[in-house]
Amino acid sequence: MLSEKSVVDHITVLKDGQLQLRQSNIVFRDGEEIARIYHREVLDPAQVVDLSKYDIRVQHIAEVVWTTEVIAARQAQIALNDAVSGKRPV
Repeated sequence: MLSEKSVVDHITVLKDGQLQLRQSNIVFRDGEEIARIYHREVLDPAQVVDLSKYDIRVQHIAEVVWTTEVIAARQAQIALNDAVSGKRPV
């Protein structure tokens, strides 16, 4: 019998508040692991993210890390990067 399990097995917090997630999708046959596929995702505090669809640990980390100051600093960093690259004015 085949079954599958998904688990967030790595959560990394970057200096600017971004969260890097690695999710393992594990396939089992008769209870024995036969395959593992990884999916990576980055959550940015400057973007509106519905955290309710993420692992509870991700939600808790974001609640602690994504302070008003961190969000404002990240938004300012993105605006500056865009201005330097010519995407939009500051």
